[in-house]
Amino acid sequence: MSPLAQTLLVCLAINLAIMVLLWLLSLALRNASIVDIYWGVGFVVTSWSAAILNQNDSWRVQVLLVLITIWGFRLALYVVWRNRGHGEDRRYQAMREHHGVRFWWVSLGTVFLLQGVLLWLISMPLQAAAAVTEEITVWRGSDIAGAVLWLVGFAFETIGDWQLARFKSDPANKNRVMDRGLWRYTRHPNYFGDCCLWWGLYLLAAGQGVWWTIGSPIMMTLLLLKVSGVALLESDIRERRPEYAEYQRRTNAFLPGPRKPC
Repeated sequence: MSPLAQTLLVCLAINLAIMVLLWLLSLALRNASIVDIYWGVGFVVTSWSAAILNQNDSWRVQVLLVLITIWGFRLALYVVWRNRGHGEDRRYQAMREHHGVRFWWVSLGTVFLLQGVLLWLISMPLQAAAAVTEEITVWRGSDIAGAVLWLVGFAFETIGDWQLARFKSDPANKNRVMDRGLWRYTRHPNYFGDCCLWWGLYLLAAGQGVWWTIGSPIMMTLLLLKVSGVALLESDIRERRPEYAEYQRRTNAFLPGPRKPC
């Protein structure tokens, strides 16, 4: 078996095993939201597992490990802080009510194992880069572009989350629409940042010769735009905040840009 195939299989097994353990814990806690905390950490675990398995200490892999660790733990800590005292996320509550006693089995497949597989697929550039043990020392333009994209993405995601948290902390803003700071130029600066960040990681990983993993950042982009990101969140917000329709009309959904006139 090739180092790449072995790496991918081991990382998949690790992800699924951890997801089953988290599922069992969620049953005891009656809270499936714990999977959201692990999402960022899971990429750290997967990337480090791949690097350790291949004993890869090349500079590019080390840079990727540092960047994914910073991103993963920041996201996990933010989710813990955001969810404190709120109980289970409304998405999982709705699923629990819909499926009733079947929820515990349904959640294993559609929440935990599905996210484990998605995490494994999206992190494939990092796994594949770690499986290339030959040192590639040349800096390429794609490395610089990747680093810049990661920095821009991390800034958008971090600042956007901080601005939204500060806005929500003011009781006067209850049920109001956040349209300040970065949120004035895009309705989802955190998702835009996440997208940039993952394309940056891909470009850095591609320097190891794993350009074929381009499906991973494409998948993350589609998830953010069409599945679990913009589309899902906005369908829920429109029901709770009527003024959001005007915000949608005036503000770009994803790419930052000037606001449309009233």
